[in-house]
Amino acid sequence: QVQLVESGGGLVQAGGSLRLSCVASGGTFDTYNLGWFRQAPGKKREFVAAINRSGGNTHYTNSVKGRFPIARDSAKNTVYLQMNSLKPEDTAVYYCAADQSFATSTTPGLESLYDFWGQGTQVTVSS
Repeated sequence: QVQLVESGGGLVQAGGSLRLSCVASGGTFDTYNLGWFRQAPGKKREFVAAINRSGGNTHYTNSVKGRFPIARDSAKNTVYLQMNSLKPEDTAVYYCAADQSFATSTTPGLESLYDFWGQGTQVTVSS
């Protein structure tokens, strides 16, 4: 069983930056594809970014391309989401997720393919 714990959320002004971290435990970190999702109040959870197990391939939803690079550090069992040029519409609870079967290699944005989820961290961007 894999446990995922997110941190790094908070309140920031528009145009500011935050770095989210997600530490994984209970499994073999280098064998998972990893993703970040978010859920704004009153909306469905949506895909933000994903990175494959080697770190060589990344995917992003259009609204965050060029602003939210995703990265992973195997030495720390951690996946990061660097959030730059934040906008009020980025306000949401952010979740990290792990896929142990590589089903997300071709469809990284499909949340039903992820096996494990963290509890989420709140990001609030003020205008």
